[in-house]
Amino acid sequence: MPGPRIPPPPPQPPRRPVGAVDLTPRPETAGRPFVRFAPPEHYDDSTTLLRPVGARLKPRTAAIAACLVLGLGLIGGATTGSLLSGGDSGPPSVQTAYREAGQLWHGVPVDQLFPRTLKGEGAGPGRAGRTWTRIAVAPDTTCADAFDPLLHKALRSAGCLRLLRATYTDATQSGVTTVGLMFTKADAEATKALRSRFLEQGLDRRDDLIPRPYAAKGTLADGFGDRQRASWAINILTDAPVVVYAVSGFADGRTVSEPQPAADAMKPGATSAPAQAGLGHDAQGVADRIERDLRKTVKKTADRDTEQ
Repeated sequence: MPGPRIPPPPPQPPRRPVGAVDLTPRPETAGRPFVRFAPPEHYDDSTTLLRPVGARLKPRTAAIAACLVLGLGLIGGATTGSLLSGGDSGPPSVQTAYREAGQLWHGVPVDQLFPRTLKGEGAGPGRAGRTWTRIAVAPDTTCADAFDPLLHKALRSAGCLRLLRATYTDATQSGVTTVGLMFTKADAEATKALRSRFLEQGLDRRDDLIPRPYAAKGTLADGFGDRQRASWAINILTDAPVVVYAVSGFADGRTVSEPQPAADAMKPGATSAPAQAGLGHDAQGVADRIERDLRKTVKKTADRDTEQ
């Protein structure tokens, strides 16, 4: 005999897909009270639908992207302008001024590099005044025959770009002095190293490292040769690629058996022939004033470039 019939279970409501949200309000008569949470971010009070987050973020993202593009464009434009204009609009750098000084040999009038007259207030023995008059200017040349072999070797690391020379005589016309400007190929660091080597090893005082004079034909310096060299001075600049030197001797062509560096010939009580004749003061005095004029020219060039 069959058992009692069991009625089938009541149908279940369809199951929502995973992640679906039922937004249908519950009837107030439902047995369990409906609990509301605070509206989430981007909640639209005018409807029960959640406003998509992307709808609000996209304009903000676009604005940020626009700002980035604009900023990068400004930076790129500024950088390009800086490159086209030669970099910083401020004064020239030390390196720029140094390089420009090395080109002065072909762009400055000879009377500016080697004035016709040099005034030396207190530049003579006992701080007496001295005056030197230019009697000859050599054509610009290389350094091949301007120095004794050992001095040429000592300066070789700097590289000779061009050599300018002039010869002066003192007011009594008893002495002659050749002054030279050796423009080098060296950069600032190499120039500093060369100067340090000369000073540390005393190369500027050795009598086998004396510069050669410029013996201009038909002038008081006609007989001014290697054997007439009496005193000399050498200075290696560090703010310009230039070696400044001067060598002096007697205008009558007499030979000097014991030449003396200017620093020693200028010492009080020095009794050598160059010292007694004031040839040490001539060499140092002429070199100092040509160097001073060169520095003024370098400064004027740098100031002019700054104004432009």
